Amino acid sequence: MRTVIRRGSVRGGLLAAVVAGSLLLGATGCGEGEDKDGLPKDYKVVGGTQLCGSDAVSADAAKALKVITGSSRFEASGKEYTVAQAAANLGEGFLDHGDLCRVYMPIGTPYFQLRITWKLEAGAPTGTPAPKFTALKMGERTVAAADKAYVFFACRSGKLPDPSGVTHIVIGVERWGMPKPPEGDIKALKNAYATVAHSFSLAMAKELRCEKNGGLPAKPVLIPA
Repeated sequence: MRTVIRRGSVRGGLLAAVVAGSLLLGATGCGEGEDKDGLPKDYKVVGGTQLCGSDAVSADAAKALKVITGSSRFEASGKEYTVAQAAANLGEGFLDHGDLCRVYMPIGTPYFQLRITWKLEAGAPTGTPAPKFTALKMGERTVAAADKAYVFFACRSGKLPDPSGVTHIVIGVERWGMPKPPEGDIKALKNAYATVAHSFSLAMAKELRCEKNGGLPAKPVLIPA
């Protein structure tokens, strides 16, 4: 049987390697901290709305994750992957980018990883997006492709290093390690990525207590700009 490797999803982001049907496992029994299948005892599979601290993925975004991955069940997120933790890292002012969350399919299913990131920008976005992106009417700018989406928004908040100024933030959702172009309904995929990116962006804006939620709508707007 093949070895399945996950990084960043179980045991607080540490490497979890599972060898299904291992003769060694059969001969020696379960290792410490593992169940009879060789999985960490704290390994869980959850629905989309329970990912990343349970306050980042809306019901709409959970449906969008199914469009993207074909599944409604995922590995439970590592404890460090929450909007609250990402907002704290951003608010401390020591970092200008970081991971917000990683989404993995359960062990035993085809490998699929989404990486959600945050980054600070010097100002509002300018220029013309690359042809593969569709611009949408959310925040300062939202752009979506069939394998990624980015939401730019401006935040004024007392929780940020410059409470009197405006901080420009971009939240990205990207399919990671994809060896070939995405397949399927391109428009549906773009809308799905944009919906997930909006959900994480709104959650971050609320966690940071941005004025007027950073100008983000309560629901994703999928109308081209």
